[in-house]
Amino acid sequence: MQHRTHDSRSRLWWIAGIALLVACGKNAPPPTPIPEIAVVEVIQRDTRITQDFVGQTRGSTDIPIRARVEGFLESQNFQEGGQVKKGQLLYTIDQRPLQTKVVEAEGRLAEARTMLAKARADLARIEPLAEMKAVSQQDLDGSIAQRDAALGSVQAAEAQLELANIELSYTEIHSPINGIIGISEGEVGEFVGAPPNPVVLNYVSLTDPIRVRFSINERDYLRLSRALAKRRREGTELGGGASKKGLQLILADGSIHDHLGTVVATDASINPQTGTFTLEADFPNPDSIIIAGQFARVRVVVDNRKNGLLIPQRAIAELQGNFRVYVVDTNGVVKMTPVEPGPQVGRLTLINAGLKAGQRVAIEGLLSLSDGATVKPKLVEFGDQATPGDTSGD
Repeated sequence: MQHRTHDSRSRLWWIAGIALLVACGKNAPPPTPIPEIAVVEVIQRDTRITQDFVGQTRGSTDIPIRARVEGFLESQNFQEGGQVKKGQLLYTIDQRPLQTKVVEAEGRLAEARTMLAKARADLARIEPLAEMKAVSQQDLDGSIAQRDAALGSVQAAEAQLELANIELSYTEIHSPINGIIGISEGEVGEFVGAPPNPVVLNYVSLTDPIRVRFSINERDYLRLSRALAKRRREGTELGGGASKKGLQLILADGSIHDHLGTVVATDASINPQTGTFTLEADFPNPDSIIIAGQFARVRVVVDNRKNGLLIPQRAIAELQGNFRVYVVDTNGVVKMTPVEPGPQVGRLTLINAGLKAGQRVAIEGLLSLSDGATVKPKLVEFGDQATPGDTSGD
């Protein structure tokens, strides 16, 4: 009887154990799936590295239109903001006060000429008498002196008349160049030519070519100076184009000007107050799209990188100044790889060291990746790549 009871208990424990194992099998978690990670291939291509500098446009020639004599402004003979031609009449100033000066100068000249004629006549009468010793040498010398003094008076009067006529001509103000004229600082009827009324009435600007003045800091100056020296050795100018015009102009709306430009002037030294170096570049502007006073960015090619390696900026992780990417091999194994990033080119970054062409790097889930992990790589095309040969870096 006891033996049968013991067997029954053993059978019950065996059944309970099997039931427990079955129950545990039903509640066991499923295996963790391998995560799918987007990766891109390292891009290899020739890349131009550029740098942008903020500048302001101005006329390649900006000439102030000044009132060189005082008087009331009588007329304005142009359309403000319009084109003017060289020699075109712009303003007239009341001529009457200056015409009076001309008449006065003409009278003085006539008087001086009369005195000269009298002195010459007196000398002509005295010279024969002096030869006959009928008059003293002193009388002859006095007559010669009077003639010379009268001649000097005539020359002075002629100069005064010429000056009066020059001042009279200043009452008509003409454009010195072809260009665009701005809004007038003086109104018709206003007394001009003396402070506080405007002495500079307007400006005429030659806007084809348009000039852009921009400044760079000392570090950028050294970088560009080295690039310029390299371009000169290679037979090209700053800008990196095959021609000497290689600068791009990016306008305020983000568009790129149709014509390339070239540096035409630089400062003699770095400004010690601001620590900047000033340059000026000219850009053709045949359609007058750009006017003086606009803000724009000048894009300068500072280097040409042959077979440069580029990856998206978002693929790079940084920790305490150290940069790394996660390279994914064909088996999906992740390898954390230190890299040396170079200049940024759009939303891509040049890699100076650490990668090879054709490798694949992860562009998402970087915080969850670790060295040696296994993932399912999904190759994607990075849609915001910079156009080859037209890249921009910091």
